[in-house]
Amino acid sequence: MEKSRVLVVDDELSMREFLIILLEREGYNAEQAADAEEALIRLESGNYELVISDVSMPGLSGLELLDRIKQLTPETAVLLITAYTTAEQAVEAMKLGAYDYIAKPFKVEEIKVLVRNALEKRMLQRENQLLRREVQERYSFSGLIGKSPKMKAVYSLIEKVAGSMATVLILGESGTGKELAAKAIHYNGPRKDKRFVAVNCGAIPENLIEAELFGHRKGAFTGAVADRSGLFEQAEGGTLFLDEIGEVPLQLQAKLLRVLQEKEFRRIGDDLDKKSDVRIIAASNRDLEDLVREGNFREDLYYRLDVVQLKMPSLRERPEDIPLLTEHFYRKFSGNTDIRGSIETEALKVLISYPFPGNVRELENIVERSVVIGDNTISIASLPHHVVNFQQGGGGSQSFAIPAEGVNLEAYLDGIEKRYLLQALEQCGGVRKKAAELLGLSFRSMRYRLAKFGMDEE
Repeated sequence: MEKSRVLVVDDELSMREFLIILLEREGYNAEQAADAEEALIRLESGNYELVISDVSMPGLSGLELLDRIKQLTPETAVLLITAYTTAEQAVEAMKLGAYDYIAKPFKVEEIKVLVRNALEKRMLQRENQLLRREVQERYSFSGLIGKSPKMKAVYSLIEKVAGSMATVLILGESGTGKELAAKAIHYNGPRKDKRFVAVNCGAIPENLIEAELFGHRKGAFTGAVADRSGLFEQAEGGTLFLDEIGEVPLQLQAKLLRVLQEKEFRRIGDDLDKKSDVRIIAASNRDLEDLVREGNFREDLYYRLDVVQLKMPSLRERPEDIPLLTEHFYRKFSGNTDIRGSIETEALKVLISYPFPGNVRELENIVERSVVIGDNTISIASLPHHVVNFQQGGGGSQSFAIPAEGVNLEAYLDGIEKRYLLQALEQCGGVRKKAAELLGLSFRSMRYRLAKFGMDEE
């Protein structure tokens, strides 16, 4: 391993030579400076893990040097030595970020221990920084987690579009991380210091969504007791994320189109237009092209939104990311950083073979439940029955073999979808709103899916 570099700063030659000999015998790469000014020159030209400095020196004092070091290289540990110890000096040194403070005369073993501990702490900090950076660079991007080729493609596209002002349309099933992707675009772009405002268009009643987006004037309608700004004004200069854009009523789509084209809007009940400087990112778990063909979504609005399209992969399309995500959520809910032995291999195999209709959101809920049920251990016993039964009931990877005569994929997927809808309704006692929440769907999307299978009768 490379030797740790230590800089000794003292105006007394004898003390410098003593410390240099001691440090070199301990296996460190030791250098010296006669005053703070020389020390700063050395620090600017090279990295040191530790600086050992006298407090009382001509010119800049040791405390002043400490302050300058923390501005120049804050990760460098600093050990201060003085012949005149006062409580005030000690407090000031620790406030400025000194690792420790030692008084002359000191014992050789005492300073050996202090130096060793300071360097070990610095090494651990550096290892943790490198590990976090490696994990972030290799497996994540602004909260998104995954090392699969599909996720790497997502990271690459986000990096390309983040710096532009282009409108982005994010498509993907519920629970795939569409809002995380939108945040990654915003916080890696030029508007990162402005607001990121998110709204689920499917969660707002149709009669309120216009006021929510554009605001209203006092008296514009019953209940409008004061002027109120809408989300477009709240996101001014930043990003407005319109989740489940496919749920926006047709009559409001024309007003959204106007904002995109003219960069202006009007509050309900107002006579004046307001300028809008907002980047729009929209998302949907439905096929907007199908909605356009059905006449439920304006074609011109679709093309305005679909400048750049980002497809978020489902979790079953990237099963290699399940172990990484499971570890991430385990740490989040257990508070443990050391996961050794906490996630049983057989339980992980079950999770990898499960299709996750609710995607990453469903995995997160399963891990949280398992951590609670299993006393901070994820095992077969702590997993939900329907997850374990899927594999035991023949729903594992072997069931995905395509027969020689082929398969009707749409009919097969429709069957799975219908089965989950029925199971969710059964678990929720027939309450559709609860069933929609269980499946990660908006209520309107739930109604649409039920109608598709003729299950929408009251």
